[in-house]
Amino acid sequence: MTSPVDGPDSPPRGNFILLALITGAIVANINLAVANVALPTIGAELDASQTQLDAIAVAFALGLASTVLYLGAIGDRYGRKMLFVLGAVLTVPTACMAAWAPSADFLAFARLCSGFAAALLFPTTLSLISSLFKRKARVRAIALWSGLGAGFAAVGPLIGGWLMEYFWWGSVFLISVPLAVIALIVGVIVIPSHIPGDSGPVDHLGGVLSVIGVGGLVVLIQTFHQGVDAQWLTILTVTVLAFIGFFMRQSRAPRPLVSLPLARARTFWVAFAAGSIAFSSLIGAMFIGQQFTQNVLGYDTLSAAAVVLPSAICSAVFGQIAGQLIIRRGSRSPLSLGLVSIGIAFSIMLVTWREGASMGWVLAAYAFVGTGVGLSATPTSRALMSSVPQSHAGMGSAFLDLTRDLGGAVLQALLGGILAAAYTKQMTADITGLPADQATQVTDDIANQLTSSFAGAADVASQYPPSTAEEIINAASRAFTEGKSAAIIVALALTIIGFALVRLRFPAKEVEDAYYAKVAVEH
Repeated sequence: MTSPVDGPDSPPRGNFILLALITGAIVANINLAVANVALPTIGAELDASQTQLDAIAVAFALGLASTVLYLGAIGDRYGRKMLFVLGAVLTVPTACMAAWAPSADFLAFARLCSGFAAALLFPTTLSLISSLFKRKARVRAIALWSGLGAGFAAVGPLIGGWLMEYFWWGSVFLISVPLAVIALIVGVIVIPSHIPGDSGPVDHLGGVLSVIGVGGLVVLIQTFHQGVDAQWLTILTVTVLAFIGFFMRQSRAPRPLVSLPLARARTFWVAFAAGSIAFSSLIGAMFIGQQFTQNVLGYDTLSAAAVVLPSAICSAVFGQIAGQLIIRRGSRSPLSLGLVSIGIAFSIMLVTWREGASMGWVLAAYAFVGTGVGLSATPTSRALMSSVPQSHAGMGSAFLDLTRDLGGAVLQALLGGILAAAYTKQMTADITGLPADQATQVTDDIANQLTSSFAGAADVASQYPPSTAEEIINAASRAFTEGKSAAIIVALALTIIGFALVRLRFPAKEVEDAYYAKVAVEH
């Protein structure tokens, strides 16, 4: 078996080590997006509102993002292989909890637990690559890890769509089980047990504060569209205090989770900000796209999943191209090109994704998203890992995970909130505008169903004659399209900000390489 990273800069059995680590990363990446293809069916089967569907969609990323920084430090101190194995083991029961969830709320909880299992597994994959592979072999390994990981995030919904043609909706959550078993078996055999890390104590107080702060931030964004009340303000207060306490702790702790001097480097914080926007675009696009193609365009689950395939192919291909561009031109060039491609994708979604949109425009949008993520993933991974010394590999890996998971959770929560709010507003306006004789037939219960989600409107429509049912579905489609457009405008604006940040603040190749060399020597 020949590996693209074989050579003097690779460890013994480097190809098998990379197989285990990439498979572990794929487990987390598939789980991030696999729920999206099943959301319309889940909404109907579990009688879930749009708010509950948003919670199910974001719960996995919430569990991962809120704990990954803390667990990355624990892995540095007590053993990255140990966390890798534990995460692979826990993936199996948490996936089963989601697959056989009896209610929407229990499903959201199960997905949260699955996210925690991934937080044990995922951060160790990249920190192990950074520790075991050197120089060009590391760049190539990161390119494979990034491109294949992001590509399989898009393939997951395709597999899920096929499963839903023959099995129940919960089967989509079992996709990760055989992959976790493979990662576990190969990892136990080939990953070295003793890898140099940080021998100092873990900053547990900082870890707890990071969990509260990141978790609270995602919840705040996800629930903002429901209105500001006493509970929301309480969560806001706790979140702000947690972040203040966290940064105060990091500036004083003898062994902080986050080395603030390292985090202030332009190669680190710009890559983190731009990477968060790039990575989250794939999750956001599939979150919106799966519901749009099924609800508005009428695709079945398999067809809706199949149109995501260009994203997977382009992500894998352009991830490798990005690795070559980095060696020749540095990280700024592929990262910029990636954000441009993502901007084009969101522009296509905004302009062409309407009722009756052709499949060509859907495929084109997904292809540009995949190209952008593929081009962005490798330079972001390389910049974050090379900006920290080996003793802080967990910090670099955790921040990279945060670009995917916190970025994905925040953008998905943001887009979900905007979508839900715009949908409810439009449907409420349509109900209010009905003629008096029709308005009197809309009871409060019916109005709540119509405005809660597209699935709720479809359920109401099924109780009326075909002509009336068609009118209800058309109104729901228009409302969903309005919500989709409002959400996409926000995503496009964030992408433009990310591009400007990279062009203005990320250093050129010579400066970038010199800084990485300095970090390696001084630490």
